[in-house]
Amino acid sequence: MSGIIGRKIGMTRIIDENGKMIPLTLVQCQPNKIIQIKTVEKDGVNAIVLGHEPKKRPTKNSKYQNISQFTVSKVEDFAVDQEITTETLSEKTHVKISATSKGKGFQGVIKRHNFSRGPETHGSRHHREPGSVGACAAPGRVLKGTKLPGQMGNVKVTRKSAELVYFDHSNHLVGIKGSVPGAKNNLVYIFA
Repeated sequence: MSGIIGRKIGMTRIIDENGKMIPLTLVQCQPNKIIQIKTVEKDGVNAIVLGHEPKKRPTKNSKYQNISQFTVSKVEDFAVDQEITTETLSEKTHVKISATSKGKGFQGVIKRHNFSRGPETHGSRHHREPGSVGACAAPGRVLKGTKLPGQMGNVKVTRKSAELVYFDHSNHLVGIKGSVPGAKNNLVYIFA
């Protein structure tokens, strides 16, 4: 398994040969450069480390804005300073993608966990509250994992078996069928 780092451009749609409309998310994957190769003997894992988006003012130890590691089966197929482009994905049909979802801030249980609300009228004071969160004396505490209000979104989301349906190698664009987590200009990790 290899991969590439890109940025989400936005959504569009294409029409296939049968006249069916396909929703499409465009991801721009500028050429990634291999900056390190890790082996099982030396590092405990077969992997390549990719640098994405060179810095405007690179330093001796930091030349790229984004660095990520991708596990590979054979490190012999790769070399340091080799570029990984969208053409490496062209023979793939399905990939795994990871990105950070949109942050929603501090949300209540109705939005965060899809709870039902309480009665609005007839003297009820229980409208959007979570209700009881546990027993009294035993266990005498709130159990871990209880669904409560809190921070929603802004977490890593992985989508498996995402279908690649569009390529534009001259503009470094990849079209993924359906949605991709996160906002526009968000970093997207594609595992091929």
